[in-house]
Amino acid sequence: MHTTSGRWRLGLALSLVTVFLWGILPIALVVTLKVLDVYTIIWFRFLVSFVLLAVYLGWQRKLPPLLRLRSTSWILLVIATLGLAANYIFFTQGLALTTPANAEVIIQLAPLLMGFGGLFLFRERYTLLQWIGVGILIVGFTLFFHEQLKNLVTAHGQYLVGSGLIVFGAATWTFYALAQKQLLQSLSSFSIMLMIYGGCALLFTPFANPKAIFQLNFFHLGLLLFCGLNTLIAYGAFAESLEHLEASRVSAVSALAPIVTLISVWIVSVIMPTVILPENISALGIIGAVLVVTGSVTIALGKTR
Repeated sequence: MHTTSGRWRLGLALSLVTVFLWGILPIALVVTLKVLDVYTIIWFRFLVSFVLLAVYLGWQRKLPPLLRLRSTSWILLVIATLGLAANYIFFTQGLALTTPANAEVIIQLAPLLMGFGGLFLFRERYTLLQWIGVGILIVGFTLFFHEQLKNLVTAHGQYLVGSGLIVFGAATWTFYALAQKQLLQSLSSFSIMLMIYGGCALLFTPFANPKAIFQLNFFHLGLLLFCGLNTLIAYGAFAESLEHLEASRVSAVSALAPIVTLISVWIVSVIMPTVILPENISALGIIGAVLVVTGSVTIALGKTR
């Protein structure tokens, strides 16, 4: 099984880059979904990521050699590609039917499942302190998303359907992440992501409508380009973080993304109130946010056996 490099500080820094980019992504997606369909957005994100990464690796002369590709587990590569493609379609469709905050709380099932998968598949072990961190994290999320959870229980119609789609997205993302980590035994993180991006772009090509992109104004086109670059940088940082940090610890850091989302929603709603509505956070939610940060830091910085 894959083992980490031991450079946990680098892995932690890369995880935080991923958290920030994932945290602000739902805002850009929500606005872009008003002018483009789900499949075109996803296709464009994967295509941009594939082209830019291929150009970069070619310029660095680091394209994966054919001999290395032959020794790669193609079953794992297919699992990772289909898992990420399914995650994108379920999450984006669900986001179109709910809100950024609701989408972020539900998608946190993904890093939680990934963390447990790391404990089971890669024989990682939490210390007592880290298990305490898991408990703090769960309590924090329960408090932080109290209102969102109440809305989920009492919701009807498209809101409930969107939430269900995001749950499926979280499950499929877990398959991608665990397969991605195991593939690091035979390929670099950049080579893996290049093939996954290319495979996903091909999967969504028959459903995309490229002509609609040329009809966008500069604002929406800029947001679409940001979504594409976000995919490239965020998943590149995530894939590389798995090289240096245990899957269970990366998943704990990823749990901070919803806080970034809510802060970003508040900032954007103040600057451009016509673009997105603010999320109301109670005093109980603020306490929950502090507990989420505390629990994540406890798990991420604690020494995993």
